[in-house]
Amino acid sequence: MKKNVWLLVGGSLSLVAALLHVAIILGGPEWYRAFGAGEQMALMAEQGSSYPAQMTGVIAVVLASWALYGFAGAGVLPRLPFMRIALVLIAVVYVLRGLLGVPAVLWADQPYFSELAQELTFMLLSSAVCLLLGICYAVGTWQVWSRIKKRGGSDIPVY
Repeated sequence: MKKNVWLLVGGSLSLVAALLHVAIILGGPEWYRAFGAGEQMALMAEQGSSYPAQMTGVIAVVLASWALYGFAGAGVLPRLPFMRIALVLIAVVYVLRGLLGVPAVLWADQPYFSELAQELTFMLLSSAVCLLLGICYAVGTWQVWSRIKKRGGSDIPVY
């Protein structure tokens, strides 16, 4: 059976992003700074706080779960519950982050966003990646929509 390339790419890039977040935890304060987590997160990591690692770990787990849904939707992993809603929500979150990330940091009156506005290259790059991921999930989901059937209250792909 032909695999869905869009969801395969989306899942793969989500997995890379999840692994990058794990690398940031291992890389420590300088990695938090380099990848746009903000000076406050970097300072907390320098002071030995577990908060930055916990928050970054949660993000890594979310991104890894999104990768699993991408792979399941692509037909390379077994079915997962709530496939339709999960794939749609993943696409929406990525697209919104891609489209609204830069405007949010430029126009919001919030200290963390003001700090991110100083890192506009990072914001433009990360927003472009998120928009690409959102497009991958949206197109891939649209392509497999008819093969994902509802059964027993949960969405299950039927291939």
